[in-house]
Parts: sequence; C-alpha cells; structure tokens
Amino acid sequence: MFQIGTKVFYPMHGAGIIKDIQDKEIFGVRKKYYIVQFPLNSMTVMLPVEHVEKVGLREIVDKNTISQLEFLLRSGEDPTEKSWNQRFRENANMLKSGDIFGLAQVVKSLTQRDREKGLSTGEKKMLEDARLYLTSEIALAKNIKQEQAIQFLEDAIP
Repeated sequence: MFQIGTKVFYPMHGAGIIKDIQDKEIFGVRKKYYIVQFPLNSMTVMLPVEHVEKVGLREIVDKNTISQLEFLLRSGEDPTEKSWNQRFRENANMLKSGDIFGLAQVVKSLTQRDREKGLSTGEKKMLEDARLYLTSEIALAKNIKQEQAIQFLEDAIP
C-alpha cells in the first residue's frame, strides 16, 4: 500500500503524487481510495486501492533508472521497418503498460521516424502523449521542472 506523498506513475495519465487516502461510499459500496494529483495538468483522480495493481499504478523510478533510461535514449538505433498498423499497435501496448523503458522506446522510435519520414496524425498524437507521460515521470524522479525534463529528453535522443 502506498503512503500519502508517494510519487506514482499511472499509465495513460503520467506521474503524480498521492495527496490523500480516503474511505468513500459510492453507490452504496464503501472503499478505500488513493487521491492522486497530477502536477502537470492539475488533474486529481480517485483510484480504488483494491484496483491499483489492475490499472498498473506503480511508484516512480529512481535516479539510477533515469540514468539507464538516458543510456537507452542515446543509443543510436534506427527505427524498425514495420507496417504502420503494426508499429501503432506495438507502441500503444507499450504506452498502456506504463513501463518507463517502453515509454522511452516509443518516444525514441517515433521521434526518429518523424525526423526521417514524418508521422501520421495518429502517431503524432501518440508521440505527444508518450513524451508527456515520460517527461512527467522524469520531472518527479529528478525533482526538476517539466521544461527541464523536456530538455533532458530532447538532449538524450540522437
């Protein structure tokens, strides 16, 4: 169980902080909820404690993992040649997983592909979302501002 003040990552939402843990009755059922605030967009979400594992809520990564992430981003890998729908499906699954290395791979491959060949509208939106989720976690993990996390990401991708 997480504590108040724990920095967490919620797939498809980004990084946030547990601001409170409350018992609430909704539709006649009493449950314990995490109240998670997402600093990036000032959104607050109530998550039932019993569903945390199912939705993939996890503690944010540490600075050592950020160093490993930077190494992954800097490695000069060419984008794979797959069909658009196959790439899109694989990238969508990585985003939903909430794994930071999967997020980084999506950002890296779509950024490189965009520079070389351009992206479809769907892939542009996916890149935008993946960057947002990834930089929100980098910012909280490194205790820096969002703008600095964006710069970190831009500097890391060749």
